[in-house]
Amino acid sequence: QVQLVESGGGLVQAGGSLRLSCAASGRTFSSYAMGWFRQAPGKERENVAIINWNGGGTYYADSVKGRFTISRDNAKNTVTLQMNSLKPEDTAVYFCAASSKPMGGGPYNYWGQGTQVTVSS
Repeated sequence: QVQLVESGGGLVQAGGSLRLSCAASGRTFSSYAMGWFRQAPGKERENVAIINWNGGGTYYADSVKGRFTISRDNAKNTVTLQMNSLKPEDTAVYFCAASSKPMGGGPYNYWGQGTQVTVSS
């Protein structure tokens, strides 16, 4: 089992950047695929980015491709989401999640509490 804690959310102007971090507990972090998801008010949760167990494979939603970068440090049990060129439509609660399927296909069984990202126009 793994526990996840996100940090790094906040308020930023359009065009700005934020870096989200997710700290994971547990000795088997490197065996999990990790993902970032987001949910805006009144909308369904959206998969933003995924990284496989060793960082060798990544996936991005079309809406963030070229602007967001997901990375992980298995020695530090952390996964990060660098968000650049932020847009107001990126405003949402962002969640870190872990899947015991190491290649990233899900399901994602473990979730953090979420961190708010607000982008002002």
